[in-house]
Amino acid sequence: MARLWAFVELVIGAIAVVLLGYGAAGMIGGVLPANVGWQAPAHGVPIVVETNGIHTGIIVPMTAVGVDWRDIAQPADIADPRLAARGYLAIGWGERAFYLGTPRWTDIRLSTTLHAATGSDETLVHIEHVSWPAPGEDQRVVVLRPAEYRRLATFIRASMDGAHPAHRFGYDRHDVFYQGRGRYDAIRTCNAWTGDALRHAGVRIGVWTPFSVTVMGWF
Repeated sequence: MARLWAFVELVIGAIAVVLLGYGAAGMIGGVLPANVGWQAPAHGVPIVVETNGIHTGIIVPMTAVGVDWRDIAQPADIADPRLAARGYLAIGWGERAFYLGTPRWTDIRLSTTLHAATGSDETLVHIEHVSWPAPGEDQRVVVLRPAEYRRLATFIRASMDGAHPAHRFGYDRHDVFYQGRGRYDAIRTCNAWTGDALRHAGVRIGVWTPFSVTVMGWF
């Protein structure tokens, strides 16, 4: 029995070390800047970087500077097509089972979290038809130059599986899931995807942003 307890303590200690190391690495990656010289322009395309405390996403206008999302986010794809008139899209990327199995954060299960963290090629892009939000702690306005916004749009589109555009209704009347591309794991999380998207656009942000705070802390 003593040997069993010693083994259990060893396993628990190893898990604690891994988690602490992961957390420390994530915070370090989040404070080391990419695109160091970037500054927001006085005029351009305003977007919103948002969070619900755990998951981050990006809000973009339906049409701006030649980028038109209406070919992807069509009114018929949501439960109430009238809500597509709101004019903006909140876009996020994540692991399929985690997205579909956790409509509320109270629905999070350890098995679902571990499945996502250990790696999955089944990913989804979540799109909500929204109105322009009031800026606050959870919504930060970022202005991009037209070329930067186009690069952001290119990155987001590349995260969607255009060959298999199957969709399903989301959590409410105004949102929808589309097939995604890319592998989700503990390194490339939903928040890392947000950071990757902004970094690809040229925005100053951390070199690796696995947590919500490592994204939102830049704005």
